[in-house]
Amino acid sequence: MVTSEPGLATPPQWFAELFAHRRWIRRTHPFPHVYARDVFVPAFYQRLAEELERVRRERPGLFETVAAGYSADGVRFADLRDGPLGVFSSREWHDLVARLGGVEATGDVEGSVHHHGPGSPFGWPHNDLNPAWFPGPPPGPDEVRLPDGTVDTKTGARAAGVVARETVRAVAVLFYLGNPGWQPGDGGETALYDHVADASALPSVVLVPPLDNSLLLFEVTPRSWHTFAGNNVRDRNSVVMWVHRSRVDAEGRWGGDRIVHW
Repeated sequence: MVTSEPGLATPPQWFAELFAHRRWIRRTHPFPHVYARDVFVPAFYQRLAEELERVRRERPGLFETVAAGYSADGVRFADLRDGPLGVFSSREWHDLVARLGGVEATGDVEGSVHHHGPGSPFGWPHNDLNPAWFPGPPPGPDEVRLPDGTVDTKTGARAAGVVARETVRAVAVLFYLGNPGWQPGDGGETALYDHVADASALPSVVLVPPLDNSLLLFEVTPRSWHTFAGNNVRDRNSVVMWVHRSRVDAEGRWGGDRIVHW
């Protein structure tokens, strides 16, 4: 799966060796997305799951409420860069995600590991087509920029003297881990919808199960409606992240009125 394409650099050996090289599937319904099982080789997946368990056990204070009214708590990528979970904030992963999503990404990454306790409620359908602000100049071609607390990612509010850049979410990724033994009926899926606006017809819904070492990826568009389906019978964990495109690119593709402000 991790291969070079014309005009793109060959991934480094260390990165390519993390992957199980199984088939990743492009689906069109209810909106275009990529789905993959057995993403990483078993040994590396085990390291990821053990690191999540270690962080929850040894550093529970890192987990904070993700958003008001949302049932997950999470730990930011910035607090996970020194361990195996740091792969998700690497430039190599950023470039893979951007390539699969078909976007020209900026090098800016939002992300965290989300945890939903048992019995979490259903979320609300949203498309993720939101602005995101990052500090400093654009990252270089080998760099990744994460939020550092000096700029409010949602509003652009910043400390005095701090430069902030506006971007727009471009590709979303959910990687499921730390959910051993999940079975149909256990809940906690990600629900994908073909629409949410037409009250006269029920939307078509696809439920993506939170199976360990599996992945859901999609370009963020006005149609990428999704939500956490809730009703999980045990803890449900996932990596949630976005790479970004410039505001000019997003407006040229979708129109400025389609970008959903917080």
